[in-house]
Amino acid sequence: MKPSIIAAALVGIALVSLSSESRAQVSTVAKPVQFGIAAGAALPTSDVSDSFNTGFNVTGTVGFSPSLIPLGVRVDAAYNSFGAKGGGANLNFTSVTGNLVYKFPSTGVSPYAIGGAGWYHATVDITGAGSASDNHFGWNIGGGISMPLSGFDTFLEARYNQVQFDNGNSAKFIPITFGVMF
Repeated sequence: MKPSIIAAALVGIALVSLSSESRAQVSTVAKPVQFGIAAGAALPTSDVSDSFNTGFNVTGTVGFSPSLIPLGVRVDAAYNSFGAKGGGANLNFTSVTGNLVYKFPSTGVSPYAIGGAGWYHATVDITGAGSASDNHFGWNIGGGISMPLSGFDTFLEARYNQVQFDNGNSAKFIPITFGVMF
């Protein structure tokens, strides 16, 4: 009689442990649709860094994360602005990009890779001379880490952006942003 009581107690403990472990896994599962905001520094690279200083980035995002696979989709609307080194001018990129996000399997802090392409609206404002703007194709690739908190996620990421101009030249910059996903 005693061995059956011990066996029943062990089975009960295992079931209780399993259910609390399952509950912990459910709480860290990504929401299928998230909205977010991010901001940070935008570092000019290549030819852009010859004439412009480090700027800033502001981004709004919508993410779609299926629960059964680590690959998701994110649509980002971003604004990057750079001031001229000598003053008197600004270079701005407003963009809307579609991106694939691959989350590496992890518990807690989760690294991810991100990349995509989209529309970039480039504007140059020159004090006293006006402005010029044009639309271009561009792409981005980068990575980050996501940190789940109670009810929302935070992330830190860096992405290399390249905007292709019609004459074959390109503008390159790297926004480094901190954001929150709800």
